[in-house]
Amino acid sequence: MSKKITLPAEIELVEFEALSQIEQKVLEKAKLVSENSYSPYSNFQVGAAVALESGKILQSSNQENVSYPVGVCAERLVLGYAGANFPTEFPTIIGVVAKRKGEESWASVSPCGMCLQGINEVEMRFGKIMTILILRSDGQVFRAKGVKNLLPLKMDDLKS
Repeated sequence: MSKKITLPAEIELVEFEALSQIEQKVLEKAKLVSENSYSPYSNFQVGAAVALESGKILQSSNQENVSYPVGVCAERLVLGYAGANFPTEFPTIIGVVAKRKGEESWASVSPCGMCLQGINEVEMRFGKIMTILILRSDGQVFRAKGVKNLLPLKMDDLKS
């Protein structure tokens, strides 16, 4: 016997111009920092930026290593920096952009599973949901309120 289960997810598709000023700024910072990506193996440049509750914006890019598991994704790198340097400030927004080195257009790429789980951990730590922005190749933006919309079977707190 099997049973079909439908898990709810809600993701908005938004024109860039319809985003709030801070959301636009987060994505612009992510675009800029993607140019600093160290990605000689994949040639895939990823930029991520977060807006903290104070309005301060932090940014990072992916940093690869010849030993693939040693490299760090842009999203986890910027969230780790935020947690280490601003431990009491919740990152309200995270924006992610990606493109192949040498290409002009952006790719429509979601954060990987490890990064989504990292976002989940930050949401659990603060007891709040983050807005996740993903720039698409057509210039529009996916906007998700909370990681549960991108990772419905996320690994939650194992204490209980």
